[in-house]
Amino acid sequence: MTNSRIAGFYALSLAERRAKLAEAFAPQTPPELTSWTTGGLSVETADHMIENVIGLYSLPLGIALNFTVNGRDVLIPMVIEEPSVVAGASFMAKLARSNGGFTATSTEPLMIGQLQVLDVEDLDKAAEQVLARKAELLTYVDGAESSLKSRGGGARDLEVRIVEESPIGKFLVVHLIYDVRDAMGANAVNTACERLAPKIEEITGGRVHLKILSNLTDKRMAKATCVIPVKELAFVGQIGNLSYTGEEVRDGIIAAYAFAAADPYRAATHNKGIMNGVDPVVIATGNDWRAIEAGAHAYAARNGRYTSLSTWSKDESGNLVGELEMPLAVGIVGGATKVHPAAQVAIKLMDVKSTGELAEIIVSVGLAQNMAALRALTTEGIQRGHMSLHARQVAIAAGASGDLIEKVARQMAEERVVRIERAVEILKSLENGK
Repeated sequence: MTNSRIAGFYALSLAERRAKLAEAFAPQTPPELTSWTTGGLSVETADHMIENVIGLYSLPLGIALNFTVNGRDVLIPMVIEEPSVVAGASFMAKLARSNGGFTATSTEPLMIGQLQVLDVEDLDKAAEQVLARKAELLTYVDGAESSLKSRGGGARDLEVRIVEESPIGKFLVVHLIYDVRDAMGANAVNTACERLAPKIEEITGGRVHLKILSNLTDKRMAKATCVIPVKELAFVGQIGNLSYTGEEVRDGIIAAYAFAAADPYRAATHNKGIMNGVDPVVIATGNDWRAIEAGAHAYAARNGRYTSLSTWSKDESGNLVGELEMPLAVGIVGGATKVHPAAQVAIKLMDVKSTGELAEIIVSVGLAQNMAALRALTTEGIQRGHMSLHARQVAIAAGASGDLIEKVARQMAEERVVRIERAVEILKSLENGK
C-alpha cells in the first residue's frame, strides 16, 4: 500500500525526498525512477517524437502528497513551473484526507469523431437515411483491423446534426461515437472517420469535408467531490497573525465560487486555477494537455456563457462541499505515454490500471488546487504563498546560488518586495558581509 502522507517532505533535501518516495512506493519501486533525476528523455528518442529536434527542455517535477482517491492513497507526479501549486494541492488534500479524501467517478472512454458533410440537397432526408443505416455503418467501421477493437473498443453509436447557421450556410454533421478503451484515442477515431467517409457520401449524396475527432469530449467525463469538515478550515495566518474561523473560510470560498459562476472574467481565472492542478498531472503522464484545456474551456461554455467548472456549497452540517466535473480524455497506452520513460514511471507510481482511474486522480487534483486558490484568495491573498516561492526564482535570476538563494528569497519575502533589482542589492550586501 502506498502511503501518500509523508510529513515534512518539503523540508528534506533532494536526495532525501527521492529516498522517501522510493520507500513509500516499496516494494514496487521501479529502477526507472532514476529517469526523474535526468528528465528521462534522450535527444535520440526526442528526434523521433517531433520534427526539427535540436535538444531538450526541462520542467520541474514535484510530488503531490496526502491524496486519498476512492479510498486509495496515491502519490501524484506534477510537472509545472509555477510555484505554490504542488504545495497548495498537497495541503488541500491533507484537509480532505481528514474526511476520507476525494470520491471520484468517470464515464466510459467514448470519443466523438466528426464528419462535416457539404453539398447535401435535402439535409433532413440525408440525416434520416444515415440514422436508418446506423447498424450497418457501425459494423462497417468495426470491420477494419484495430488494436483497440482487440481490447474491447470500437464504434458504439452514430449521431446526426444539422448546423443551421454558419458562414457558409447549412450543412450536415455526423458524429461517430467510438470507445477507445485505455488510449486517448485521437488516432483511432480519426482513422475510423476516414474509413466511414465514403459510406456517408454514398448515403447522403454530399461531400465529406473534415474528418476529425472533437476535443469537446463530453461523453468522456470525470467527476470528483470532497467534503471538508468546517473545523479543518480554521487557521491563523502568517500576515499579522490574523485568525480565520472555519465558517469564515468556508463562506469566503463559496462567495468566491459565486463570483466565478456569474462572471466570465472571474471564471477564466477560476478555471485556470483548476487547470493548474489538472495540466501538471496530464503532462507528467505524457498526455495531451492542449486537448484537455480545449475540452475543459469549451465545456465551461456549453450553455452559451462561460462559467465555473467547479461548484462549492455547504451541507446540512455546515461542512464545505466541493465538486468538479469536466471532460478528461487521457490515455495510459500509446503516444508519448509509452515513448517517454518519465511518463511511464508516472503511471507506475500512481499504479493506475485504466484511463478512468487516471482521470479520477487528475480531476481530484484539479478540485484540490481550486480549493487551494480560493482559500488563499479569500484569506491572506494569493500573493503571500505564491510570492514567497517566486522569490527563490528571482534570487536565482539575480545570480544567487547555494545557501544564498534562500537568504535572498527570505529577505525579499519579509520585505514584501520581490523584484530582481532588490534581489541584486540583497545579494551584494550578503556577499560583502562575508
